[in-house]
Amino acid sequence: MHMAKVAIIEEPGGPEQFRIVDRDVGAPGPGEIRIRHDACGLNFIDVYQRTGLYPLEMPHALGMEAAGVVEAVGDGVSHLKPGDRAAYAAAPPGAYAEARVMSAAQVCPLPDGISSDEGAAMMLKGLTTHYLFRRTTPIARGDTVLFHAAAGGVGLMACQWAESEGIRLIGTAGTDEKCQLARDHGADACINYRDADWAAEVQDLTEGKGVDVVMDAVGAD
Repeated sequence: MHMAKVAIIEEPGGPEQFRIVDRDVGAPGPGEIRIRHDACGLNFIDVYQRTGLYPLEMPHALGMEAAGVVEAVGDGVSHLKPGDRAAYAAAPPGAYAEARVMSAAQVCPLPDGISSDEGAAMMLKGLTTHYLFRRTTPIARGDTVLFHAAAGGVGLMACQWAESEGIRLIGTAGTDEKCQLARDHGADACINYRDADWAAEVQDLTEGKGVDVVMDAVGAD
């Protein structure tokens, strides 16, 4: 048996719904691995799943990303082997656990220069930034992006990504402190949307040309 403590919920609600249970996570089947976690990531989507905004079949473990060490691999897995450090962001949820069996296709090797804490915290936000900058609409050096919520987890990674590739990122955030954080991480400029007419300021910053793309994780107002 391969026992692990797992955090589950049996019905939607607040954090008091969590229960820690002992489970035999079993052995990996074809195309699967068993990974023992060193760290797991926390994300807003976890809260949405716990409260029922994003319904899950109950009972269910939560958590979308983690990093740890591969304990065993099933048939057909060639990119990972026992003892490898690895990380992932993947569905279905289940990262709030000491160990789990899961599809190997969603797990990647973790370089030695990246800690488990960093690996567990960066995968979901990093992949989100990747699809925004590379798949949703390809962005090239010299382009200008308006990025709302620039001081959030995805936003701060987007600021660094943009700076590293010669992309001008104009951010917005809800406080002066958050705006400074975005600038510290590479934003060319950041506007406090609670205190300023950000649309007018963007026009001023771009000399009336506007931006090539707007990325908005805020919505509503």
